[in-house]
Amino acid sequence: MIIPSFPLTGERCHLRPWTPGDVPALVRHANNKNVSRQMRDSFPFPYADADGLAFIAMAASAAPPTVLAIDVAGETCGGIGLVLRSGNERHSAEVGYWLGESRWGQGIGADALRLVTGYAVSVFGLIRLEAFTIATNARSCRTLEKAGYQLEGRTRRSFVKDGIAHDQYCYGWVTE
Repeated sequence: MIIPSFPLTGERCHLRPWTPGDVPALVRHANNKNVSRQMRDSFPFPYADADGLAFIAMAASAAPPTVLAIDVAGETCGGIGLVLRSGNERHSAEVGYWLGESRWGQGIGADALRLVTGYAVSVFGLIRLEAFTIATNARSCRTLEKAGYQLEGRTRRSFVKDGIAHDQYCYGWVTE
């Protein structure tokens, strides 16, 4: 296992471990219905300081880190993380990410995905990453495609948010 030094630097963002000092920016960007409606229910709305502190404590518990802050120009504006699999799937993980709405459409998500993909391969020895997005979230689909992920399938009515069942797309990335 190779542990890279942080931050991981891309063209549009840096990835680094979360710190308690990130709470104000985290809450400012996460407390947005347009962000939370695309996220799992474990991503609260409204998003308060206590939510940010609890999240950062959880993120700091993994060594090496599996959940990283997305930093642009010295400000945390989103997050990206890995859910490592076990057993026969121990060389794969699910990747998830979010960005504050003010940073949408700037290529930051694809940059962060490329960085975390390289990190996952070098640090955890992964050969497969997968990501799920609500089928109507064309912006997220495009972000995944720009980062080199390929559409692998559709899971029908697999994501329920605010009482509405949505289809999801599964995107995958594999080592060559």
